Amino acid sequence: MTTSIEGRIAEELGVRERQVKAAVELLDGGSTVPFIARYRKEATEMLDDAQLRTLEERLRYLRELEDRRAAILESVREQGKLDESLEARIRAADTKARLEDIYLPFKPKRRTKAQIAREAGLAPLADGLLGDPSVDPLVAAAAFVDPDKGVADGAAALDGARAILAERFSEDADLTGELRERMWSRGRLTAKVREGKEEAGAKFADYFDFAEPFTVLPSHRVLAMLRGEKEDVLDLVLEPEEPEAAERPGPSAYENMIARRFGINDRGRPGDKWLADTARWAWRTRILVHLGIDLRSRLRTAAEDEAVRVFASNLRDLLLAAPAGTRATLGLDPGFRTGVKVAVVDATGKVVATDVIHPHVPANRWDESLAKLERLAKAHSVDLIAIGNGTASRETDKLAGELCEKHPELKLTKVMVSEAGASVYSASAFASQELPDMDVSLRGAVSIARRLQDPLAELVKIDPKSIGVGQYQHDLSEVKLSRSLDTVVEDCVNGVGVDVNTASAPLLSRVSGIGSGLAENIVAHRDTHGPFRSRRALKDVARLGPKAYEQCAGFLRIRGGDDPLDSSSVHPEAYPVVRAMVKTTGSEVASLIGNAGVLRTLRADDFVNEKFGLPTVTDILKELEKPGRDPRPAFRTATFKDGVEKIGDLASGMVLEGVVTNVAAFGAFVDIGVHQDGLVHVSAMSRTFVKDPRDVVKPGDVVKVKVMDIDIPRKRISLTLRLDDEAVSAGQAGQQPGEGGERGARAGRPPRPRQGEQGGRGAEGGGRGSGQSTGQGVRGGQGRDRRGGGGAGGARQAPAAVPGNSAMADALRRAGLADPKQGGRKP
Repeated sequence: MTTSIEGRIAEELGVRERQVKAAVELLDGGSTVPFIARYRKEATEMLDDAQLRTLEERLRYLRELEDRRAAILESVREQGKLDESLEARIRAADTKARLEDIYLPFKPKRRTKAQIAREAGLAPLADGLLGDPSVDPLVAAAAFVDPDKGVADGAAALDGARAILAERFSEDADLTGELRERMWSRGRLTAKVREGKEEAGAKFADYFDFAEPFTVLPSHRVLAMLRGEKEDVLDLVLEPEEPEAAERPGPSAYENMIARRFGINDRGRPGDKWLADTARWAWRTRILVHLGIDLRSRLRTAAEDEAVRVFASNLRDLLLAAPAGTRATLGLDPGFRTGVKVAVVDATGKVVATDVIHPHVPANRWDESLAKLERLAKAHSVDLIAIGNGTASRETDKLAGELCEKHPELKLTKVMVSEAGASVYSASAFASQELPDMDVSLRGAVSIARRLQDPLAELVKIDPKSIGVGQYQHDLSEVKLSRSLDTVVEDCVNGVGVDVNTASAPLLSRVSGIGSGLAENIVAHRDTHGPFRSRRALKDVARLGPKAYEQCAGFLRIRGGDDPLDSSSVHPEAYPVVRAMVKTTGSEVASLIGNAGVLRTLRADDFVNEKFGLPTVTDILKELEKPGRDPRPAFRTATFKDGVEKIGDLASGMVLEGVVTNVAAFGAFVDIGVHQDGLVHVSAMSRTFVKDPRDVVKPGDVVKVKVMDIDIPRKRISLTLRLDDEAVSAGQAGQQPGEGGERGARAGRPPRPRQGEQGGRGAEGGGRGSGQSTGQGVRGGQGRDRRGGGGAGGARQAPAAVPGNSAMADALRRAGLADPKQGGRKP
């Protein structure tokens, strides 16, 4: 390659090459993205965290590409086939796919028919027929008949020559690249149900007879169809072009491209037809198969990338949800038969009491349960009640509501909290270490209480994949998903900052420069020697060396310590800058911090030196004005409507308050307090076009929605954020604006870009409005028309339930979009 890796990344990012080189040097030196983004702005000339993450990912890819390039060059060189032209082509390859196309003819492989034919001396026959079509193939082949070499007659010789040419055609890198891109832009993915699988595979009903162009297939459909194929329900075919083009008489466009590339023309000469048949044979038996594998991989990769992006975005929103703060909290993990598990944690998150109450069926000890909660609330000065949103949540919410009503002097606030992943935490090794003497069932109540106090601090104890705010996570690349989610957690933790004297080991392990081993050492040092009084004291922790200290110190907070700056995000290395500011103002550090009037009289330029530039000094002034500021939003709760506790209490037209629990590519799930999440389809989010639902709402948002339609038997609720929409009544859905859907039965046609046409289809991708598919069934009212059937905002669509994907399965089950046997919450 003529352009360096740094130069290429710089061009892609639209920045200077020296910025990229500085960032690469810091990354290679062990610095993390959060550290570089915040404390090395001068070095990178203000590259932000998003640019740095992209840079890091591209650097990984391009270095892998270079490693593969070197291996290929060595392999071809060892074969004695590396000339200047080939080396130049290999060095010029800018993607892994292009590199592999060039390498294909030289890649060691099993003996092919073409190789056997060359060994039999048939290469001159193949070259001769391609070079001079005026020669009669049978006549030319007669000269190559040699039974001793396995060439019994002229037909066998021609078969060998055809194999040689077909291999040559299929291994032409430039031709393969052109054919691949044409197939990507013109082809489509089709799905058919396998015979006899209609009933067993009903959840994939949307794809029993489905087709759509590669270029417009959304990620959730690709992953759903691939899963249907994996479960032996669907047969998938990658068609190179739409039926109309495929049915035209004569050679296909792809065969013509091959013919043009190798100068094959039908001029009525003896060899023309044989060469055209060879091109057709090469396309259908070799090239199409190879491209099908490539494009299937491309579809999966693109779908995975989008699903990972959605998952990562939702996880970021969940982790950065508003914390209730340091307030004593009573956690309730609802249940019927097993009772409601109760845990009280103090302002620091320490467990001070636990119990189990049985207010619901079959025990029905309501008054006794109410009395127990009252005693616990009084005894421990409880401010908040956190109620898990699982089974029996609304019944338990009613119990908490009565407690608040009967005892206003307690000034309690009740909040419904997502319990996604709570059961995973309860059974985890860390929970056993953190709460060793506590029953597993009670640990969930502790987690629910703590995640209300500080969602970030509690959720980092759970594998991000178990939080389940994504779609099709079990169909995604484990490495790709884990890498993406880990970076999200790292960015969130470092963006907020961590109190080193109260943080758990899992939370500390996500801080820049600190791994799990160092985190445990910090906790052990804290337990042995007491709280840290200064950041400098961190250097006394075993194995926490200068590099780790440099990376982590600015993200760790020490409240009430020896140095007021230790509670801010000002890095210790920049303390001299603050001392200079203190000297200028003639005040003390403590009096300068938070003193906006004085700070705004200081000019950042006056404190710039050879080590700290204007960006860093400006950041220091901002931090001193609002030290330790939390970037998360203010705490706010949703109020569920009294008397609306189950789906049967809903009525079309109701306006309710709810909490967004999950956001997918097609819309958002909203908990309105009736055990089943409702769905706001992307088409019902705004009067203007919405490309990404996350542009409108995020997990944890408190929103007002209108109920558009309810299907009690299927437990489905259609919602809209457009409160002036007219509610859809049964039987009318198919007549509402948006009929026709995104693509509906126009399978294979690109969608029109009008938001109104996304209003709800009989089934996502042209299926059946029954919604018994992979959870992708779109439903509006009772519409079953495959071309539409959904009212404006009435569409229902969701990813399939995945066994073990707790929160997403929960959301689907609560929204009535998945068989409970396929996944759901704990009993």
